[in-house]
Amino acid sequence: MLPTVSQVLELDVLRRGLPQVVAGADRLHRPVRWVHVSELPDVAGMLQGGELVLSTGIALPEDREGLARYIRELVEVGAAGLVVEFGRRYFDSLPKALVHAAEQRGLPLVVLRREIRFVAVTEAVHALVVNAQLEQLRASEAVHQVFNELAVEGAEPSEVLRQIARMAGRPVVLENLSHQVLAHDPAGQTEDELLEHWERRSRAVRPTGRTGFDPRSGWLVTAVGARGEDWGRLVLVDDPTPLPEHEAHPRAMLLERGAATLALNRLLVRDRESLERQTHRTLLSGIMTHALTVSEVALRAQALGVPLDGRRLVGVVLRRRSGALPAALEAQARLRDFTELAAGAARSCRLAALVGALDDEGVGLLIALGSQQEEHAALEAFAATLRRLIADSGKERDGAPPVVAVGSSVGSVRDARRTLLEATQVADAALHDAPGARAASYYRLPDVRLRGLLHLLRDDARLQTYVERELGPLLAYDAEHGSQLVQLLRVYLEQGRNKSAAADAAHLSRPSFYDRLHKVERILAVDLDQVESCLSLHVALLALDAVRR
Repeated sequence: MLPTVSQVLELDVLRRGLPQVVAGADRLHRPVRWVHVSELPDVAGMLQGGELVLSTGIALPEDREGLARYIRELVEVGAAGLVVEFGRRYFDSLPKALVHAAEQRGLPLVVLRREIRFVAVTEAVHALVVNAQLEQLRASEAVHQVFNELAVEGAEPSEVLRQIARMAGRPVVLENLSHQVLAHDPAGQTEDELLEHWERRSRAVRPTGRTGFDPRSGWLVTAVGARGEDWGRLVLVDDPTPLPEHEAHPRAMLLERGAATLALNRLLVRDRESLERQTHRTLLSGIMTHALTVSEVALRAQALGVPLDGRRLVGVVLRRRSGALPAALEAQARLRDFTELAAGAARSCRLAALVGALDDEGVGLLIALGSQQEEHAALEAFAATLRRLIADSGKERDGAPPVVAVGSSVGSVRDARRTLLEATQVADAALHDAPGARAASYYRLPDVRLRGLLHLLRDDARLQTYVERELGPLLAYDAEHGSQLVQLLRVYLEQGRNKSAAADAAHLSRPSFYDRLHKVERILAVDLDQVESCLSLHVALLALDAVRR
């Protein structure tokens, strides 16, 4: 860190001048970036900010307005302070106008009662500054080396946070845009102490810019995202303390480098599939990302023994229902097994299909149906065979069958991406549906309603932004006052905007309920008699449930 005005005054070379602070004593924590010796009354035009100005005062203005202007210009340019030596212009005291202006503007003003060599001061201070810069450079190199290795290794978020906490010596938390904790490292603190009332505390911290420091809470916060889309915040929890003006937080670079590593590693997809499954996966990925042309897809699929031309193509996506998340290696092994079981089910039903993992949690199939194969019967047989193979393998740990989601059939390779995307959307939305709640063995688009759609979009930063825009002030009010106005709004909307029924459902008297409902309107600045406003709020509440699930 750069030396402060207070630290500079403690140097032997300045102590020999018997320094005395006559104004701005509460601003001695300002960092000194450089020392500038000048007798010019318009010296501010030569400064860039952070300089400690040394002068004998020999050319300073004599009038009150001129002295005030001199101080004002130094403050506006961001000077760290002004040191005036007695002996040339002033002998026992400085002009009251100069001292008053410095005190009013908060500029440290120091007098030297004994003459010293200014060149010795500049040499000593510049040595401190250069040493501080070298130390920052060494620290920066160490941080970049650590996080470059983490990025290359594709480290998990927990490991990235562990390194940040170790290097900073403070707890660190990764949260999403809805202020929910995704990962954390308490750095020796108890988890209860770190995470208690996290959402309420986090909502109260709104730093400006991508990286900002909140002196009230002591939190250093930076945005996490890539490709122009933020999906979370990284928070370093420190002690409340003022930060010197015009100086970045000493751990800002560490936190920003950690955020960049988290964003990069989220983009990486790693798997360990068999060569056949990897080939199928590559082809499916090429269809989904437009990385392959239609002719390339058809040619490569034909070479794999899956003819696509002249067939009806149906996209199918499989998702496992699971409770507790398994460890990373166990999850990869389960996904490989699941993919092979899906391929086995397709072979048993004599279905020509590309079968491969779509992501870390699901398997995709592009089934090519011949003219003699009936679509519904083929899909029913596939789903039944898959369930049987899973049961026979003994790997059905939670007893819940997998989600089988199907897209609309298409008649050409050009439209294969559309049926796969539709199946993906249906699968992700259907995951929270209760197992066995429906008779059919697979899901299609008509089975997915608004709740399912919002569940599908729960990790989308745009949906989280929508929830914050619609409900953020009310959530913040509840968090600050311990009220339950969000729940009251939910009851009102679920009762079809019938205030009497809503009051009964909320177990409140009608006057009390009406009063709280008016408070909701004031906080959100909406009219709850407008249907469109209520519709937007109802969708936001459903989205909030999806995000929090």
